[in-house]
Amino acid sequence: MKTTDLIPVQQFCEHYNVEISFIDTLNEFGLIEIIHVETKPFIQPEQLKDIEKMIRLHYDLQINIEGIEAISHLLHRVNQLQEEIATLKNKTQFFDQDDDL
Repeated sequence: MKTTDLIPVQQFCEHYNVEISFIDTLNEFGLIEIIHVETKPFIQPEQLKDIEKMIRLHYDLQINIEGIEAISHLLHRVNQLQEEIATLKNKTQFFDQDDDL
C-alpha cells in the first residue's frame, strides 16, 4: 500500500474532532491498526467505516472502549454467521436442484 493512500492520524482526528488518545486506545485494544511511516501514525482507508462507528458509539452513546470491543466482536461474529448461512443456503439449493433431476 502506498503512503499516499494512508490517512494521517492527526488529520483524521482534526476532521472528526476526536482525541488522538482515543485512536491510540482503539489501536491498543486491537480494534484498529495504526501504521507508522517514519514515526508518523497513519490509518488505512479500509478502516474508516469501522472507526466512524466506534466514534459514534463512544462519543454519541457514551460507550467505553471495553463496550466497543465487545460490540465489535459481536458484530464480527454476526457477519461470520450470516456468511455461513448464505453458504449453507447455496449448498441446499444445489442439492435441491439435483433432486429435481
